[in-house]
Amino acid sequence: MLPEGTLSEVINNVLYMSPAPNFELQRLLSRLFTIMNVYIMENNLGECVFAPVDVFLGDSSVVQPDIIFIANANTGIIKDGKVKGAPDLIVEVLSGNKKHDLQGKKNLYEASGVQEYFIIHPDSKDVITYYLSNNTFVLQESKKEKIKSKILRKTISFL
Repeated sequence: MLPEGTLSEVINNVLYMSPAPNFELQRLLSRLFTIMNVYIMENNLGECVFAPVDVFLGDSSVVQPDIIFIANANTGIIKDGKVKGAPDLIVEVLSGNKKHDLQGKKNLYEASGVQEYFIIHPDSKDVITYYLSNNTFVLQESKKEKIKSKILRKTISFL
């Protein structure tokens, strides 16, 4: 058993440890979350939260994405203070194990039915965008310092 507060995730019954995020990463996430959450609240679109929050995807995976959005129609996945099912939108900022975010989590989110997955490179501020189409992630044009969300119907500049 891990000590309380240890940053870790389980994907397909494999434990992954995560380093504590650094200041720059936290500042980037804080800015992005604030912009997203204000827009989501003003338009009554659903729920937006940031890590750490456990997201249970199937019986063998528990992740803590950096930011998640759950649309009003999908809020039934919030049960007993946990998220038990696929959020509509997930944002991850690369840190530590990049392969984990770029492959392992991407495959898990795709198989779980996450509608949009945004991966931000913290140094370059490039954003990799995936949209789910016919149960398969489709890579969209990468943007710099911007998230273009079909679900939210908004382009969000975070710098």
